[in-house]
Amino acid sequence: MYKIEKKPFGYYLTFSDFIKADEMAQWVEDSKQSLINQHGDFGVFVDMRSLMPLPEAAQNHMVEGQKLYKQKGMQRSVVILNSAITTMQFKRIAKETGIYEWERYIDASTVDNWEAVGIDWLEKAIDPDK
Repeated sequence: MYKIEKKPFGYYLTFSDFIKADEMAQWVEDSKQSLINQHGDFGVFVDMRSLMPLPEAAQNHMVEGQKLYKQKGMQRSVVILNSAITTMQFKRIAKETGIYEWERYIDASTVDNWEAVGIDWLEKAIDPDK
């Protein structure tokens, strides 16, 4: 399951459960529609706390979607995770798509105020890694 929400800082994306390639492809199409009138820089907050690792075919669509958000003006993104495997997978994908230097990863199992920390990165450029 996924959800795309428009927020003052940009977009709040939620991914959960097991997402197959066809559902991830639909996310890319829905993202295109959500971004159609997007102008200027924005941030992306991604809640993946309950997402299972993606199959390879779904990963390919995630790469396409990340590139789309970057092309449309994504300035910074933050990813909230609970799984070491999913964290490794998404760091690799971010390196492939060229967004790694603008993306931060927060382990929700160790950071109590993960949402506030993530939004501070998006809105105020307060780096959670420092």
